[in-house]
Amino acid sequence: MKEWSDDKSLLALIKNELYTAVIGDIMDKMGYTHQFLPPRIRPLRDDMFIAGRAMTVLEADVLDNLTDAGNNPLLKRSFGLMLEALDDLREDEVYICSGSSPAYALWGELMSARAMQCKAAGAVVNGYSRDTKGILELDFACFSYGPYAQDQAPRGKVIDYRVPIDMEGVRINNGDMIIGDIDGVCVVPREIEEEVFERALEKARGERVVLKKIKEGMKAREAFDKYGIM
Repeated sequence: MKEWSDDKSLLALIKNELYTAVIGDIMDKMGYTHQFLPPRIRPLRDDMFIAGRAMTVLEADVLDNLTDAGNNPLLKRSFGLMLEALDDLREDEVYICSGSSPAYALWGELMSARAMQCKAAGAVVNGYSRDTKGILELDFACFSYGPYAQDQAPRGKVIDYRVPIDMEGVRINNGDMIIGDIDGVCVVPREIEEEVFERALEKARGERVVLKKIKEGMKAREAFDKYGIM
């Protein structure tokens, strides 16, 4: 029987008891073996933790000086739909963006400030972030390739949001659960999340027991044979 009644109570359990490694282990056992985003996507500060529903954002490269010749009026707008996507963030959602080349920053300080006003959980981008000092001062959870100041404005635009996106073979649907920590970022598909989190809570609690026993002198073989955890 699940221990949570809504997203608020589930997110509280995740933040208090879980971490990406144990969640990833459970998905591996369930046959979902490709749920971690690329390892170069890292927290801006090692202690940052993120947990929330995906608000998916699709970015594309553009050549800004050629948009006057195009047929898509969206590409004539500064940032495309980025401002609309940012304003559409809801409480406990994660702005998660992919689709462009890693040539410019997809996130910054002003975006972080607006996301915080929306009570968003954080941002995960398949590219760089900038305004690092400002983001850190805001204490906003941001996961990216790291700091790089080159702006997206003349180089990329958001072309849609709340649509499926892909990060190197990992599909992210709007509303999937995103969990990130120093060990990486994993995606829990909504359709399996109840089983994943029930089993992850059980395993995490078991790992704490095993850790205590090992610290008391129990051998690894004995611990695994008794608890099935290592």
